[in-house]
Amino acid sequence: MSASRHSSPTVANPLRRNVAIIAHVDHGKTTLVDAMFRQAGIFRANERVTERAMDSNELERERGITILAKNTAVHYGEVLINIVDTPGHADFGGEVERVLSMVDGVVLLVDAAEGPLPQTRFVLRKAFERGLQPVVVVNKIDRPDARIREVLNEVYDLFIDLDATEEQIEFPVLYASGRAGTATTDLAVPGVDLRPLFDAIVTHVPPPTGDRSAPLQMLVANLDASDYLGRIAIGRIFNGTVRLNDPIVVLKGGQGPDIETRVTKLFAFEGLKRVEIQEAGAGDIICLAGIEDINIGETIADPEHRLALAPIAVDEPTVSMIFGINTSPMAGRDGQYVTSRHLKERLERELLGNVSLKVEPTDTPEQFTVMGRGELQLAILIEMMRREGFEVQVSRPEIVTRIIDGQRVEPVEELVVDVAEEFQGVVISMCGTRRGTMTRMVNNGGGRVRLEFRIPARGLIGFRSHFLTDTKGTGIMNHLFSGWEPWAGPIPARTTGVLVSDRAGVATAYAMANLQERGTMVIEPGTAVYEGMIVAEHSRTNDLDVNITKEKKQTNMRASSADEAIRIVPPRALSLESAIEFINDDELVEITPKTIRLRKRVLASNMRPKKED
Repeated sequence: MSASRHSSPTVANPLRRNVAIIAHVDHGKTTLVDAMFRQAGIFRANERVTERAMDSNELERERGITILAKNTAVHYGEVLINIVDTPGHADFGGEVERVLSMVDGVVLLVDAAEGPLPQTRFVLRKAFERGLQPVVVVNKIDRPDARIREVLNEVYDLFIDLDATEEQIEFPVLYASGRAGTATTDLAVPGVDLRPLFDAIVTHVPPPTGDRSAPLQMLVANLDASDYLGRIAIGRIFNGTVRLNDPIVVLKGGQGPDIETRVTKLFAFEGLKRVEIQEAGAGDIICLAGIEDINIGETIADPEHRLALAPIAVDEPTVSMIFGINTSPMAGRDGQYVTSRHLKERLERELLGNVSLKVEPTDTPEQFTVMGRGELQLAILIEMMRREGFEVQVSRPEIVTRIIDGQRVEPVEELVVDVAEEFQGVVISMCGTRRGTMTRMVNNGGGRVRLEFRIPARGLIGFRSHFLTDTKGTGIMNHLFSGWEPWAGPIPARTTGVLVSDRAGVATAYAMANLQERGTMVIEPGTAVYEGMIVAEHSRTNDLDVNITKEKKQTNMRASSADEAIRIVPPRALSLESAIEFINDDELVEITPKTIRLRKRVLASNMRPKKED
C-alpha cells in the first residue's frame, strides 16, 4: 500500500468503488462478470453478446483462463463500480500485483464444490498485504456436488491462516450462480438477480481515498497501445486532478531522466468500452495518452510537485528457458519473423507490459534467457509468438536458484492434488521420487482424496503429463510458489531415450510399422523429417538413430498370400506444454506457426555424445 493512502485518509469520491474479482481458475469469475454486465445495462437489448466477454484474448477463450488483467466499469444507481478482472493462475501473478494497487476491495469467488484452492490463497494473500476489504461469493451453488457449509468453513480457515484482520474476517457472504445471474445472502431465499452482490460491494468496499486538491499522483498499473494515440497508461489517481492538455511529468525513479509532457487524451471505463473525458480526480481509474516512454510502476505527477508513489513490488521469477532463433533445416518455411533482431524486439516489447518477466542475453546473439513465474506463463508467451508468425526454438525449463547465507536454495511449490482413492498410492509414490513431502491428506468419504505436498519446483517439470496418465485423466492438480528452501538433491529426469531420424526425407508408414515396437511415435506418416529430428520416445534408456523414411522395395514376385495391411498405433499428440515437459537437456522444441517438432541440440549423429544403454 502506498504511503499516500496513510497520509490522505479523506474520501476522494463517495460515488466510486474500485474492486478486483479474484478466484481460482475455472471457478466462474468471467461468467459472473458477464451477468453483472447484463444486469447493469451495459449491453443494448439488440446487441449480440459474446460469452465470457472479458476474455478478449484468443488464448483466454480457448483455454478458459484469464491471462491478462482487464478493467471495466458498471453503474449501479449513482455509484460507478470499477471492476478489475484478475488472472486466477499464480504464473500470471505479475498481473495480480499490478491491479491490486488500483483497488480498495476484492470480491473473492469460491467454487461451492471445490472450495478455496492454492491460486485463491496466492491472490488473497496479496490482497491482505495491501489491507483490502473482502466480499466472499460462494459460486456455483446449483452444482449437484455443492458442499456450501464446508466450503464456507474452509474460507474462514484460509482467512485465519493468512492472518486476516478482524475487519477482514467480518466479511459479507453471498451465495451465487454466475451462469443463472443470481445471488442471495440467505440460502433459504432463492436469488432473483445480482442486486445483493452490487449492494454488498457498495456497502462493504470503502470508497477510494485521496485529496483531489493535492498535487497530482497517478500510479501506472497497466499499459495499452493504439495506432493513433501511441502508448496508453492505465492506472489510478491517488491524489490530485488531471485535465486534458495539463502539463505532467513521468517520474522514472532513477531508471532515467524524468519526462515532461502533456495529456493529449483522457479516457474512463464504461462497460467494455473506453469513453473520452475532460477531467479526472483522486480515486478514479483512467487511461491517459500522450506519453512516449512510460513503464508499469512509474508515477505520473504534477511538474511543480514531483512526489513519487511506492513502486509495484513483484515476486522474482522462478523458471528460465533459452529462446533462440530456429536453426533447423526447415527454418523459414512457415514463419514471417525468423531473425534474432525480430526475436529481441518481440521480447523487449513483452517486457513493457509484463513486469514479472525478465530477459537476459546469452553468450550468443541468437539466444536469450527468458525468466518467468512458471512453465505456463512461458508457454503462453511462446504460443502468442507463434501465432504472430515467429519461429523459435526453446530449451527445457530450468529452475532459477539463489545463494542465501552461503547456501544454495531453490523455489518450492505447494502442490494440491484431487484424485480418486484408487490412485492415491501412485500419486504419493510419484511425488516422493520428485522429493515431495506430503503435508496434508483429506478424505471426505466421497471416493476422492485431496493430497497436499511441498515439492521443489523442478520436480513439477514434466509432472503433469505423467500425473494425467497415471490417474487416467481424472486427477486435478494445482500448485503455488511457497518459498525458497535448501537444494533438495538430484531429481530423476525422463528415464527413456528417443528415436532420432538419421536422414532427411518423409516418414513412411512402412518404416513406422517396423519401428513402433521400439517406442511411441510422436509424428504421423507423411511428416517431413531431417537428420537429428526426434520421431519417437524409445522404450529403453538409450537414444537410437533410425531410418524413418525407409520404403518397401517393389518386386515382380507375387507372394501366395496378399500383403497384410499395415497397422500403425496412433502417435502421441504433442501440445506445446507437453513438448516442453518431454525434452531433456540435450534436446530442443522447434516451434513454428504451423508445426511443433522435437530435435536434438546437435543434429549430426556423428557429432552427438552417445548415451549408454
